[in-house]
Amino acid sequence: MNTDIEKLFKHRVLGHPAGLFILFFTEMWERFSFYGMRILLVLFLTAPLISDNPGWEWPRENALALIGTYASLLYLTPIVGGFIADKYTGYKWAVVIGCFIMTLGHACMAIETPWSLYLGLGLLVIGTGFFKPNITSIISSMYKGKESKKDGAYTIFYMGVNSGAFFGMMLCGYLAENFGWSWGFGLAGIFMFLGMLQFWLAKDLFGSIGESPSKVKEIESKSADSVIEKDPDEKLNPFTKFDLVLIVLSSIGGLLYLFNHPLELIEGINLLPFELGGLSGSNVVVLGALLLFLVLLVTRVSRYLPIVRDRIIAVAIFGLFTVFFFAAFEQSLGSMTLFARDYTNRDLVGTSAIIFKIVDGLLTTVPLIIITWVLILLFKKTYVKIPFSNIILAIAFIGVWGLVIYRLMDKFSQEGNQIDASWFGILNSFFIISLAPLFSRWWESKYNPSAAVKYGLGLILLGLGFAILAFGTANIPQGAKTASVSMIFLVLAYLLHTMGELCLSPVGLSYLSKLVPPRMIGFMFGIWYLAIAIGQKAAGTMGGMIDKISEQYSLSTFFLIFTLVPIGVGFISILLNPVLKKLMHGVK
Repeated sequence: MNTDIEKLFKHRVLGHPAGLFILFFTEMWERFSFYGMRILLVLFLTAPLISDNPGWEWPRENALALIGTYASLLYLTPIVGGFIADKYTGYKWAVVIGCFIMTLGHACMAIETPWSLYLGLGLLVIGTGFFKPNITSIISSMYKGKESKKDGAYTIFYMGVNSGAFFGMMLCGYLAENFGWSWGFGLAGIFMFLGMLQFWLAKDLFGSIGESPSKVKEIESKSADSVIEKDPDEKLNPFTKFDLVLIVLSSIGGLLYLFNHPLELIEGINLLPFELGGLSGSNVVVLGALLLFLVLLVTRVSRYLPIVRDRIIAVAIFGLFTVFFFAAFEQSLGSMTLFARDYTNRDLVGTSAIIFKIVDGLLTTVPLIIITWVLILLFKKTYVKIPFSNIILAIAFIGVWGLVIYRLMDKFSQEGNQIDASWFGILNSFFIISLAPLFSRWWESKYNPSAAVKYGLGLILLGLGFAILAFGTANIPQGAKTASVSMIFLVLAYLLHTMGELCLSPVGLSYLSKLVPPRMIGFMFGIWYLAIAIGQKAAGTMGGMIDKISEQYSLSTFFLIFTLVPIGVGFISILLNPVLKKLMHGVK
């Protein structure tokens, strides 16, 4: 294994092995397709049947119920996908399998029929389960023994994530909103397929890294230096039969709720047709599942030594804050996208239109020029070893450049300019790329706040973003379905939301890895993904209330809820700082 790592580090691009940039571009195309499709989904499902670009005219509540379940499952299947890769396929083949299944999913989405929509979303959920945990596992394996380079590697990889999201939402959104939904869904599938081919043709570059477990064991058995260190604070805590029963029952209950919610709203099929104490069967089951999971967590944690137990309690508290964060933050691809389409003035004329076109052109071409330069550097290092992978990458980039140029020419040829509703989704990726270096320097300075304060700041900034939207919509009449609010409110909201994300999201997994003993990482990562999954479903459910709250109160009240709850939880996090510091036992 070490030999393969050394070989990778012989061929460097920007100080890192060329293999990192193979993963960078694979992740970029996967995020291109994922975010390109997801930004369209709520717009397509809720678009009027009779219009220049007809959709399915679903009620917003129904659309967001489906999207909430879909987004939640995306954070649950990686737990299974990671297990399968660890036990059977290895990381490399898991990535290829995931890419292939997601390509089929995007192809189904482009057909635009009910059966193909559900099948497509199901395939995307399964494919993400294989892809998401295992591509990052390859990076971790690549940098064994070179931990000092790992932070830089993940920073570069994170740029691939945001670059893909940026161009996916921009280009898929442009084609879908201007030429038809199938064009946007289809484009996402094409780049997913190219990403799969590019990685598959380059997989031999990694040697034995990411191979199946049987091959890895064979190699490691020949190595004399594979010693596993044991944490002195660790105590063996195998799963009991009672633990396993709780896991099974809570999982079944959670999945029943996830599937029943959209089925009942969209198809009128109720899998849980009963009531108990005034609660619907669906609510009884999900509350029961959460209670069983809480019992599981408490009973397992109580069996650990005091220091480990306290640290896991700290992780659980951070996990609870994470649920609240994502329940509000993920409005970006639900209610905030609907707000961009139906309530935002997106028409520009005169000087403002010209300025926007210039800014949009720079915003699009400058990042693409930088990424193309990285691509050329990769070509120079790997054109002999993986020529066909490089050819696929070149084809993909020619396609992106062609679409970008065509889009800009189309926009500049118009006298005025109407901004696509999906365009606002790219602001999050743009602000992350712009602000991440500043936040990174803050975390490395003497003013680096504690974990609880970072979480608190992240939640407060998120709430302030919604406060701007609540203020901007204050004059919209009760029950109004359309309005013409200045886009500056939406831009400022995305800016504050991104700042909140940078305070909270990247540091969560970092603290998890520091607080949890190595043998428990898998289980606690599963709990962390579960927290995000609950937040995703809550985002869809709460976002689906936009019409009810707007009709009974106002749209401003809807956004005010998302203002007060995160800010309140943020202050609780800051107030709990002394308690959490004590529970963390010196971990910083």
